[in-house]
Order: sequence, then C-alpha cells, then structure tokens
Amino acid sequence: MKKRVAVTGIGVVSPLGCDCTTLWDNLTNGVSGIEPIDELAGLPVTFGGRARGFDPGKYLGPKEIRRMDRYAQMAVTCALDAWAQSGLGRNDYPAHRVGVLVGTGAGGISTLEEQIPVYVEKGPRRVSPFTVPMFIPNIASAEVSMKLKAQGPGMGLSTACATGGHALAVAARLIQAGDADCMVAGGVEACLTPFSISAFASMRALSTRNDEPSRASRPFDRDRDGFVMAEGGAVFVLEDREAARARGAQILGEIMGAGMSQDAYHITAPEPEAQAVVFAMERALEDAGVSPGDIGYINAHGTSTQLNDVTETLAVKKVFGGLAYRIPMSSTKSMTGHLIGGTAGLETAVCILAMRNGVIPPTINLDNPDPQCDLDYVPHQARPAEIACCLNNSFAFGGQNVVLVLGRGER
Repeated sequence: MKKRVAVTGIGVVSPLGCDCTTLWDNLTNGVSGIEPIDELAGLPVTFGGRARGFDPGKYLGPKEIRRMDRYAQMAVTCALDAWAQSGLGRNDYPAHRVGVLVGTGAGGISTLEEQIPVYVEKGPRRVSPFTVPMFIPNIASAEVSMKLKAQGPGMGLSTACATGGHALAVAARLIQAGDADCMVAGGVEACLTPFSISAFASMRALSTRNDEPSRASRPFDRDRDGFVMAEGGAVFVLEDREAARARGAQILGEIMGAGMSQDAYHITAPEPEAQAVVFAMERALEDAGVSPGDIGYINAHGTSTQLNDVTETLAVKKVFGGLAYRIPMSSTKSMTGHLIGGTAGLETAVCILAMRNGVIPPTINLDNPDPQCDLDYVPHQARPAEIACCLNNSFAFGGQNVVLVLGRGER
C-alpha cells in the first residue's frame, strides 16, 4: 500500500483574490479577474489578470522585497499562508524531513526586463549584483526553505503551463518514496510584463479583445481567439496522511494520483489525436485506484485557444467514453486567465475548494459553444454537486502533460 498524501494547507495569489475565501466567492459568482493594465498600453494586447490584493509586505520587509523578484514574493506569501493554515510548528517534523518544491515557468522575468536595459544603457558594472538570485527559477523554493528552515528535498521545476501540477506530483512521490514527511509544493508566475506580453502576442497565442477584456477568455466557445495572460499561483502543504492525522491536522484534500506524459510532437501545438494526454489521464486514474465513473468533476486546462480546447475535449471522450457527457467539466481560466506556471497549482486549489464546498465553478463567456466542444462545461453559472474525486488537467508548450486526481481525503 502506497502512502496517502494529504493536503493540510493552501495559499493562493490570483486575479480573483489572495485568499481562498475571496477566490472562491468570486469564482462561484462568475466574476472575471481580467482588466486593462496601464503598463501594457500601446502593445498589441493591453489587458490581463493582475493579482488583486497581493501584498508582499505581509511577510517580507522592504529590503527583502527589493531583492526578490515578484514571482518569488508570491511563492513566499503562498507558502507561508499554507504553512499557517496547516498548523505545523517548526518541531512537528525534523528539518531534514520537510522539503520545498515550488515551480515557475519563466522565473524572474521582470528582473531581466529591468536589468537588461541597465546593461545596454549604463554598462555591465551597473547591473545589480542581485540579478542572478532574483531571476533563477529555483530561487522561489530556496527563499521558502529559508523562511521555514526546511532542509529536506528542495528544487525548482519548470514545465511551462504544467509546472504547478508537476510540482505537486513530484512532491507527492517524494513523500511516498520516504524522502520526506512533508513537502511545501506548488507553482507561481509573475510574467505579466510588457516583454512577455509582446512575445506571446507575436506568436498569436493571446486574445486581442482589447475592447472587452472581461469577455476575452472564453474556453470552448466558437469565438475564442487566444488565452489571456495572468499572474499568481498556489502553494500547498502536503503530508503523509497518517502523520497528519496523528498530529490532529485538518485534512483539506488528498493527492490521490498523478499521470505524466509528453506529446513528442510540436513545440506549441498539441498532438491532434491527444494520445499522450489520454495516457496521462488514464495513468492518473490508475495511480489513484479509481475508475472513470468515480470522477465527479474535471477542471479543464481549457485555455481558450483553438487547438487546445478541441484536443482536450477529444481526450476526455476517449478516456471516459459515454460518461464524458455526464461529467461536469469547467475552465476557471475563463475567470482567472492563464497563470502559466502558476495555473495548475491554482486550479488544484479550485478542485479542493469545489469538493469541500459542494459547488462546481462555471465556465463564463461560453456564449456560442464550438460544435467540436460538446461536453458539459458548466456554462455561466456555478452548480451544486457532491464531488468525491476530481481530475485536474494541465498541458504545456512542448507537449508536457500532467493530470492529477484529487480527493476529499475524508476516509
């Protein structure tokens, strides 16, 4: 019997709020977190999902903030919120049995955007000595480990839009393998910057609905024209479930299983027959020890791009057969936008909240469903539902896929 991995703490930063209560209220009320952003004025895309209410000063002093990229500030904030909720003290586990695995897609991109012009305009001696530790993608995990004095397994992980899911899958495996008793894990991103927006816009990946940003992210809709960039993410405290129960922790949910695969097809486009995605979903179900009929909700990757939404729909049909039409599946990116390396983490939090509250958040802006996207995407309004297990799909540029099976963890 493999060890069961419990979730005992959740910290979030998102365009719909920086605590789980605010996030959940906005999700279930169909609120869009997408709005115009002043610093993007004049670019091909002028809007996105800025993290509402994010305050790095909650845990960091002014000097720390200056020497830490925004993505790492988010990681520390999420991690310390999750740690506080878990009720863990520094002596509940030996320091070398607590690990940290917080991933990111782009790392400290805002630091690079600031320092490269300094190099060009003022010369190499004026480049900040903090540039390297601010932009490298493993520094979020390092900063969190120093805050928590965690000396167990530590690493950064980067698989673009699948980062947060991979981080949770690997962290759970480390607990199951006996390398750690507790892992602080998830994904964050803060690449809502002029350069990043310009780069994604250049490859025609982004929606250009500058006149109606709140309606720009429209997964599975016939009129979708690209995804919407956002920032934020989520970090979790994971524990060996028996150890968590022994210390009297509240079990918020459970990482029941994970499936991972690669398309081996194209740098940006999904493989049209979704063979690798199907494998990841089937492997996640197998790893969790559940059947397709046990899944009560699917949080879709649902990016609002032409290729992804059709391919994901096909994959769900191949895995679930006739059940696919009866399992509610929604894309919360319709409200939050796409948080890149932070999105799988945030959507894992959404799944856990859905199970705990008995409500499925909607897919907003689904006004004219694509004929090739004909499943139940919970359009427009949240829906009450009793959910014991759910599936969280995450797919990335480069064809790297991860699927998590999540449970309530009550028994």
